[in-house]
Amino acid sequence: MKALSVFFLTLVFTAGFAVAADQPQPPATGTPAPAFSLPSQEGTPVSLDQFKGKWVVLYFYPKDFTQGCTIEAHNFQRDIDKYTAKNAAIVGVSVDNVDSHKGFCTKEGLNFKLLADPDHTVVGKYGSIMEYNGMTLAARNTFLIDPNGVIKKVYLKVSPQGHSEEVLADLQQLQAAK
Repeated sequence: MKALSVFFLTLVFTAGFAVAADQPQPPATGTPAPAFSLPSQEGTPVSLDQFKGKWVVLYFYPKDFTQGCTIEAHNFQRDIDKYTAKNAAIVGVSVDNVDSHKGFCTKEGLNFKLLADPDHTVVGKYGSIMEYNGMTLAARNTFLIDPNGVIKKVYLKVSPQGHSEEVLADLQQLQAAK
């Protein structure tokens, strides 16, 4: 009986690792950022190439109107003038639809682009997919992309509190190193 229990536990762990291995991996620092084009909260397409010559803070978040996502969005909004002064754009991506993003931006006073990826295309390209209670959501990851479209910093499983300040500090450091 004990051997059977060990066998089943081994099988469960192996299956868990196989599922994790099937998940797309985030692109690495120093590699070109994967191209994308998704609709914003206004319904107009936004693509990475529109930001050539600017730094981009591309952040993925699980769900509009949830506590952590609202905190993270508010902090980016609070610091938007600091990002603008550093020639950086903030772009959020979740699997929510355009209407959800529009409502979220209106309710929370957000003035940066939120992109809708209900088909999980871009969250997949950026290895930012997670499962939660049977739903496929965007994992809370951020990519700092330079004006040439190269990923300069990757943040995985970020905490919404203090994240904007961390990104600003790294942006300052990266710009000073040029």
